[in-house]
Amino acid sequence: MSKLYTALGLMSGTSLDGIDIALIKTDGEDTVKRGPSRTYRYIPEQRAILKEALKDALAIKERRERPGSLAEVEWSLTEWHALAVESFCQEFGLTSTDIDIIGFHGQTVIHRPERRLTVQLGDGPLLARRLNIRVVHDLRADDIATGGQGAPLVPVYHRALAQSLEVLPLAFLNVGGVSNVTWVGAHGELIAFDTGPGNALIDDWARKMTGNPVDTNGRLAFSGRVNEAVLAQFLGDSFFEEKPPKSLDRNSFAGLDLTGLSPADGAATLTAFTARSVAMSRAWFPADPKCWVICGGGRKNPALLAALRLSLGLGPEAVIPAEAAGFNGDSMEAEAWAYLAVRSLKQLPITFPGTTDAPEPMTGGLLAEA
Repeated sequence: MSKLYTALGLMSGTSLDGIDIALIKTDGEDTVKRGPSRTYRYIPEQRAILKEALKDALAIKERRERPGSLAEVEWSLTEWHALAVESFCQEFGLTSTDIDIIGFHGQTVIHRPERRLTVQLGDGPLLARRLNIRVVHDLRADDIATGGQGAPLVPVYHRALAQSLEVLPLAFLNVGGVSNVTWVGAHGELIAFDTGPGNALIDDWARKMTGNPVDTNGRLAFSGRVNEAVLAQFLGDSFFEEKPPKSLDRNSFAGLDLTGLSPADGAATLTAFTARSVAMSRAWFPADPKCWVICGGGRKNPALLAALRLSLGLGPEAVIPAEAAGFNGDSMEAEAWAYLAVRSLKQLPITFPGTTDAPEPMTGGLLAEA
């Protein structure tokens, strides 16, 4: 059996919610033993600082540049991560000698693969000195530099998790602002891409029509009827004809016209839009998945789960939330970053032609010694 590393994953990603931390033991290949996880929420002042950083980041032309407040924010952000790790270790009785490696994502402030540019704020060497633990950081940069999309990086972790389910081919569907899928084939083949909208359109509609930030428990969608004519128009977007790998922005479909629809019918139609666009993604798979594991916030929306099962023509046993498969849908990305750190340490591939459009399977990341 390969050596197992105790790895900590730190994920703040593109959201401004906070820092997700997860501990796993892994060989960076087939063995994953999941441990505890926690989320440390940003306070309003921290979120305000990061929002300003996103504005300053628009001036970045080269990934090492830190215009405006970015250098100061990077230092602060690294310190916030260090404090979160210290709190995590205190809660679970860990010391720096118990952790072999940290996978540090940082805060994405600009991601422009067409310009071969991606910047995740976070000082890996500073974090390694601060915590006295080795840190792997900048995991997207090498893929971007060779013409890849720099995302998604989680599929190789999905493949490791799929080993425990023994149901292949299998799909992991992450429903966040947009939806993205990882298809794992019977022999470990990987295909990954954005399928279409996720929660963003539904959330924005609910906020506009009801004042609630989300369609809580799918109640609005459940009470409405799908407008098939409007839905057909949405599904005619050219994005769905593009060959993967492909990706979307949260606001890619923000201009859709829902004029004349009631709050309930609009929610039902947008929920169906997410579900049917997922079903359309099967056209790009060599074989239909036997099971769909739903991750991200969308797994908590029963109306969306029902719509997915209807669109995919599968029952509740084959379209399941992550927890029903024995996983944690909230900590999966942080776990993935811990896993990727070990793969980087071992110089194993983390991106692939079928996931990021990389020219070949590639490793990535920079190692900062303790």
